[in-house]
Amino acid sequence: MSRLKERYKSQIKKDLQEKFGYPNVMQIPRLKTIVLSMGIAEAAKDKNIVQQLLKEVANFTGQKPIVVKSKKAISNFKLRQGQPIGIKVTIRGTRMYDFLDRFCNIACPRIKDFRGFNPKCDGSGNYSLGLEDQQIFPEVDLDELKKVQGMNITFVTSAKSDEECVELLRQLGIPFKNLPIVVAA
Repeated sequence: MSRLKERYKSQIKKDLQEKFGYPNVMQIPRLKTIVLSMGIAEAAKDKNIVQQLLKEVANFTGQKPIVVKSKKAISNFKLRQGQPIGIKVTIRGTRMYDFLDRFCNIACPRIKDFRGFNPKCDGSGNYSLGLEDQQIFPEVDLDELKKVQGMNITFVTSAKSDEECVELLRQLGIPFKNLPIVVAA
């Protein structure tokens, strides 16, 4: 079992139950999935770049991503039906906790001029953030990098409010602006 999942079960659940006063342990928020998505509209013209991006995402998530294709043709965007427009991967279980641990402790400190993420959620207990490039992950080989590509990361939780979501993610180690970072003991 990953160390972050172990810490969630032993310490974070107790802290959240104490802070929010849940009468039932099933009400305690938990992390359900992490979804990484990457738009590759410009890169889709070159099959080699798409394959390289698929390989990179698979390396730092530990799971094979899928290629998202357009559902219909839009001539103004020079888009044909069935043309690759994105890459996405949904991470669950132990891989999810392993990815989150690596993201918080290895990748986030490598972001240039990083002062923390904005603690504003989507209103329903989920949190999304955007990254400008994939070079922050140590699994990416910079010598083979052909194109710098941004990505979106969405943390799907069972929290009912934004306050619960931010507290859960802060306890799991995501560095937010103006909030103290929880250090694993």
